[in-house]
Amino acid sequence: MAQAASKTCEVCVSAPGSQYCIECEEYYCENCKLLHNRQKLSRNHQFQKASDLIPDGKSKCNEHKEELTLICNTCNAQICTSCVTGQHNGHTFSKIVDVIGQLRGDNETKIRAKENESIHNMKKIEDSLKSFNNSVESVIKSINDEGNIIKRMVDKSVAQMIALVKEQSKKEKGKLLNSLADAKSVFVDGQTLDRKRKELEKTRQDGSLVQKINNLKEEIDKLTINSLPEFPKISFSRKSVAEDDIRQMMGTYTISSCAPVLEKKENPCRIVLIQDVLH
Repeated sequence: MAQAASKTCEVCVSAPGSQYCIECEEYYCENCKLLHNRQKLSRNHQFQKASDLIPDGKSKCNEHKEELTLICNTCNAQICTSCVTGQHNGHTFSKIVDVIGQLRGDNETKIRAKENESIHNMKKIEDSLKSFNNSVESVIKSINDEGNIIKRMVDKSVAQMIALVKEQSKKEKGKLLNSLADAKSVFVDGQTLDRKRKELEKTRQDGSLVQKINNLKEEIDKLTINSLPEFPKISFSRKSVAEDDIRQMMGTYTISSCAPVLEKKENPCRIVLIQDVLH
């Protein structure tokens, strides 16, 4: 089992080893790091903060007391260089620093891929939302336009029906006015004959009076009173119109309801007839 070693500079062995040389796999203090970077053979060595190392601090093999610098790929265990010729003989190995670098690189690559995919999805969603909003406005305009067309058709039908009522009622009222004029004419003629009758009552009763009375009688007999016409009637029978009847006059619209997008899977959309839902 590995045990954690204290993080002390492995050069001066006095100051805290706050820096870790990846190539040398050793801890350095700040001063020793500066000296290490000034040397020709190590000027390009890469350092890492000791606090960022995983695992925290260096571990040593309990069996060989050497630093654990390798990972046995076969056993998936940390080992030292002496373990290679021991119980791990014939296995495949990787440097711990290489594994850490590879894992960090893989994680960074995956994170960048996820970020890029998220950006791509956000852009597609925003574009789709904008397009959908435009389509909604277009559908609303179409519904209003069709509603206005139907309103104009209703207004036209109402105007035509009212005009027809006025035309036909004018004819019927004309007939009544003619009958009224005839009745007034008979009444006037009757008044004229009545005045003649009264005048004859004042006339001397002789043979000529008889003739005059007979003449008046003939005129009275000729006075004809027409029978009353059949009086016209008008009424309106309302049809029962429900909201569903109005909807039947309108067009329909659909919205495709799509399931959430799943990675590498189909995304079927369900077409819904919205007007049917309203019923």
